[in-house]
Order: sequence, then structure tokens, then C-alpha cells
Amino acid sequence: MTATTAGDTAGITETELVIGGMTCASCAARVEKKLNRMDGVRATVNYATEKARVAHADGVTVDDLVATVEATGYTAKPPPPPEAPAEAPAAGRTPKKQGPDPLLHRLLVTAALAVPVIALAMVPAWQFDHWQWLSLTLAAPAVVWGGWQFHRAAWTNARHGAATMDTLISLGTLAALLWSGWALFFGEAGMPGMTHPFSLSIERGGGDDAIYLEAAAGVTAFLLAGRYFEARAKRRAGAALRALLDLGAKEATVLRGSAETRVAIADLAVGDRFVVRPGEKIATDGVVVEGTSAVDAALLTGESVPAEVAVGDAVTGATLNAGGRLVVEATRVGADTQLARMAKLVEDAQSGKAAAQRLADRVSAVFVPVVLALAVATLGFWLGNGAELTAAFTAAVAVLIIACPCALGLATPTALLVGTGRGAQLGILIKGPEALENTRRADTVVLDKTGTVTEGRMTLARVTTAPGTTEAEVLRLAGALEHASEHPVARAVAEAAAERPGGPLPGTEDFTNVPGLGVTGVVEGHAVIAGRERLLNDWALALPAPLAEARAAAESRGRTAVAVAWDGEARAVLEVADAVKATSPEAVRRLRALGLTPILLTGDNAAAARAVADEVGIDEVIAEVLPEEKVEVVRRLKAEGRTVAMVGDGVNDAAALATADLGLAMGTGTDAAIEAADLTLVRGDLRAAADAIRLSRRTLHTIQGNLVWAFGYNVAALPLAAAGLLNPMLAGAAMAFSSVSVLANSLRLRTFRADTGR
Repeated sequence: MTATTAGDTAGITETELVIGGMTCASCAARVEKKLNRMDGVRATVNYATEKARVAHADGVTVDDLVATVEATGYTAKPPPPPEAPAEAPAAGRTPKKQGPDPLLHRLLVTAALAVPVIALAMVPAWQFDHWQWLSLTLAAPAVVWGGWQFHRAAWTNARHGAATMDTLISLGTLAALLWSGWALFFGEAGMPGMTHPFSLSIERGGGDDAIYLEAAAGVTAFLLAGRYFEARAKRRAGAALRALLDLGAKEATVLRGSAETRVAIADLAVGDRFVVRPGEKIATDGVVVEGTSAVDAALLTGESVPAEVAVGDAVTGATLNAGGRLVVEATRVGADTQLARMAKLVEDAQSGKAAAQRLADRVSAVFVPVVLALAVATLGFWLGNGAELTAAFTAAVAVLIIACPCALGLATPTALLVGTGRGAQLGILIKGPEALENTRRADTVVLDKTGTVTEGRMTLARVTTAPGTTEAEVLRLAGALEHASEHPVARAVAEAAAERPGGPLPGTEDFTNVPGLGVTGVVEGHAVIAGRERLLNDWALALPAPLAEARAAAESRGRTAVAVAWDGEARAVLEVADAVKATSPEAVRRLRALGLTPILLTGDNAAAARAVADEVGIDEVIAEVLPEEKVEVVRRLKAEGRTVAMVGDGVNDAAALATADLGLAMGTGTDAAIEAADLTLVRGDLRAAADAIRLSRRTLHTIQGNLVWAFGYNVAALPLAAAGLLNPMLAGAAMAFSSVSVLANSLRLRTFRADTGR
């Protein structure tokens, strides 16, 4: 992936930039607004992925864009290519261990400094002589160094005439620290034997003997914890692209004359011929020029049955050669391959998905300027009415501290932490707050068939025998013959036969694989044939009417029919299919109970899809779609006004999962699907999809309740602080109580039960 993609149409170039320094959604809006003011520039900035996608005229350079972002107070640079070989560890080598998380390190140090400060302030019995100076020694680095990112962001915003939650945090904590320092050095708070009683009284006081170090240090530690949990939820942005690219082969065996040479995939060129042995991945898109085989393309197309390929057939990179040796001529390499195009689809879908505006940031857009104005007005009012400077300043500091949005900052990450922890116990992974809002509005759920509703592997579904032939006899002879083949359909027959009583399967002699048709051989003295009806016809054998009807019925249901004959007579028809998971019908009923309309979406043929849909209770089926078409189906449903949830497990689902309003990936699926989704169902049980949506909805409800409580609490307490009836010590205690209330509300998520949805 390159940072800049020339779209040469009308002289427009598209550039992607990684934006650094954003702390809330309003930061992204500010960068976007600044970029869009440039002539010939159209930009969108995604706070969730911390990236900007900019379409600009040829006269605007990348350096111009970077300079504009930096002038706004943030950093910008092109993203590194995800497939950079220097960053990919060689096979068998241990990846380089990453260093400690700087934000976590800052949080732990700040918490270690803040805890004794809070304890000393809140427990008068522990306040020894000169305890206040120890508190200052611990609180100063906690507030200044621990809260440096808040102070830096507040200063950056101030230089550009803006104010955010960082502004309140910085002003509140610094004001409390500086006032405490004034009281210690110039007031009476620094006197030996000074005590700081914990009082819940509402009264007007001078404040020259009061210190508020515990409020300053505690707010800083609490808010750092909130930022850490938020950052952890966003840390895996872009992993879907790496997972997609990792699916491809890393090397290819290229024919140079008559010699075989191993080369890196990056060195392949169009026209090169390369060898693909059984069990290897096909290196790149191409055409078979030698050999026949069965190619498993389930990860890319969703087809549950490997496709037979021969000379002249096209094959796709990253698919698996499940049969014989192939020689393929490369027709597309690099960014032109189907895998690379799918990676681009995922990238576009993720970048185009607008990050949910955090409710706390929307509130702070109005709340922060109002609080700042109220603090200044409070100071001016009391000074204008003859109050002492200390009393007036105490009231202003109380306004800033009681309004300091600690509970607002904790509302989302604490609920998310408890909700995701409970979800992990139930086999549900919620990636971040951005996914939750759409769970409430979702009205349509698109279900991938292979590996999601079905098992994702071929199994023997039915055996129809001719008169005079037993099922046990058919499976013993056919299973022994198919056991010698590596084809997935053959393995399904062999596994079913091996599970039946009667001892081990007999051996096979004179085994022959007839490409695309079936197999023949001698088992216990019988000349056995198993495969398509055409293979029996080649041996001048015809299916009797009952077996012909069984074959037609099987194919009408989308199943694979295997005809079996021995000793010159057709004996049975075996039906092989991708079996429906036992839990899928119940899962569909649960999804309907949540108000969701299920739709089955698959790359398989219409008959197979319809049969599966009827079995699980789905009315609407969309079949025979390619990966790109799956994305278009999701987009069409969204254009109809639906809020779409998508459940899938394969690479072919990754782009659609990223495009959907809510993506749910089966944990038994590919890394690409899991990384592209918003929720992951670890158990691989579709019933978990209903549990995931219920848990997500409750987590969102908890977040909203936290925000309402935290904001309402501040609004109710602000008049008391402005009236001078709430000293900063009480304001700090009240602020801490609001945080505890938010935490207690979030902990209620631990009572969620998957079986009842409570």
C-alpha cells in the first residue's frame, strides 16, 4: 500500500496521512476544517483510525498538507506500507518484542503518586506533622508530568482559539495545584501541625488554609485511566489489512528454463511460470498451463466445494492447491491481484466508516466554554461585591473542580471495560465504543453461509442404495476407495465410513484418479467406481431410476451427488453437503426476537443457499455473489435505509464486515474477517451473535446512563460552587463520588446473562 494514490482523473491525487496528537472528535473536526480551507482540497479525517484521506489538485503537494496539519497543532505523515518486508519476521523467528506502553507507564506512576495524597487528605488521623509538604511533593509531579498530555493539548487548543475537555482538566488540576501551593507558601496551610478535616458541610469559607492536592492528583490519575482504556480499544486499527496480506504466499517456485528457483512474491512478474505443489498456496493470479487439481477457494469466494481446474483455467492468488501439481503462468501481480483489491476494499470501508461522535465530546463542545465563562464570572462577581480575593478565588476554583469532567471521561471506558470483560467470559469480543451505537439501531442481519450458518466443511448427508445393496456395504467399499483420495468430497465419504462400526476400512489396489470425474480401484476383489454419473457412463454403466431420482433431488438441493458402482452395476448415490450447524436455527430465532430481519448471503449456488435458508428459517436469500458483490449488497441495503449487521468468517467477508454498520466475525474464521469486524464471536456459535447484540445494547445503555449522571451531577453542583457554598475540598469529594457512582453503574454489567439477556 502506498501513501499516495494518483487518481489522474481531472488531475486529482488521493493522499492518506496519519494524524497524531488528536485527543477527541473535535480535534478531528478541526483538522478536517483546516484542510478543507485549502484551495483544491477535499479532506475527511477519521478520529477512530487517526487518519486523513485527502483528495487534492496536482498543485498541492503532500508537504503542503503536512504543513497545514502541523500549523493546526497536530502531526501528519504518510503511513508505512503494511507489507514492508523489513517488518515481517522470517518463518520460525520470534518477532521483536515491543517496548512498554508509554501511556500505561504514565498512568501507573501517576496512580502510585496520587494514592497516598488522596489517603492523607481523606483520613485526618494519618495527617502527621508536615504531611501537607509530602502531599505537595507527590502531587506536583502527578499533576504536571502525569497530566502533561492534557496540558499540552489545552495549550495547543488555546493557541488556536478552541477549548475541549482537555482545557477543563488542565485548568482545574493546575488551578487546584497552584492554589494549594499559594496556601502552603503564603497562607496558613503550611504551618506545622496543620490538619485538613474531611467535612461535607456546605458553607462559604476563605480558603487560605485549605489545600486541594488530592483533587488535582486524583483527577489526573482517573482521567489517565480513561485515556488508556480508550487508546487500548483503538490500538488495532488497520490490522485487517495486515491479516489480508498475510494470507498470501510469501515465496513462489518459479521455472527458469528447466530449473526451479524460489523467489519472493515481490519479485514475480507477469508472464512468469511457477510451480504449485499439493498443499501449497497459489502465489498470485494466473492461468494453469500444466496439470490438473482441485483448488480450495473458500477463503476468497465462500465456495464450500473446491473447484476442479485444468489447463486453461484461471486461478486466484492465496487459494490452496488441494490436489495435484500445477504450473501456473502469472497474469496479475502486486496491487492488481484479487487479494490486493480485497485489501483495498477493506481499507476503503474502514476509512469511510465515520467514527461515532463521543457523547462526552459533544457535551463538552458547549459545556467547556460555559464552565470557563462561569468560573471567570464567579471570580468577578465576588470581587465586585467586596469579597476577599481568597474567598472569590476559592469559589472560582470550586467551579472548575466540580465541573472537571472526571466522570464524563470515565463513563465510556469503564462501561466498555466491564462490558468487554463480561463478553469475553461469554465468548464475545467488543472492539470499542464505536461499535455499540449501531447495535441499538440494527434492523437487518446479513449472515454468511459457509462457516457461519453451516459447518464450513463437507460431510456425508444421505445414502440412497439400490435394491439388494446395504448402506454398510456401500460405505465400506466406497469409503475405502475414497480414503485414497485427498479431495474434500472424498474425505467426507471416507470419514463417514470410518465412523461406522465394522472395523478398519480395507485397502485399495490399482487406485486411479480421473480428474474432475472421480476415482476407480479394486477393494476386496471388487472393481469399484465412485464419482460423477458421467464417470459411470464412461464405463457403460447407467443409474437405475431410483438412483437417478436421488441424484437429481440432491443436486436440486445444492448438494454434491457421488454415484457408486462395483462389479458392473450402479449400487448407490451418496449426497455430500456442507452441513448446517445444529445451533443455527435457534440462533436465527433469537435474532428475529431482537427485531432483526435475517438475510442469507453466500457465494454458493442458489439451490444450496435456498436449502440452507429453509432449514434454518430464513426467508431472504442472496446467492452466487463474489466478494466485491457482497460489499455492494451491504451498501444497497444501507441505501434502502436499513441499519445492517453482518456476520461472517472468511476473507471474502472482510470487506463486507467493514462496510456494514455492525460487523460480527466468527472466531473460528480467518484473521482478516475477525480484524475487520466490530464484534468477534469466539465460540464460533451463531447463537452468540444474538448475545453479542444484547450485551452491546446494554453496554451502550450503561454508557449513556453514566454520561447523563455525570453531566447532570455537574450541572446540579455548579450553582452551589458559583454561590461560594461549595468549598473546593467538598467539590473534590463530590467529584470523586460521581466517579465512584459511574464505576458502580458500569460494574452492573457483570450480571449480564447470555441465556436471558439480562
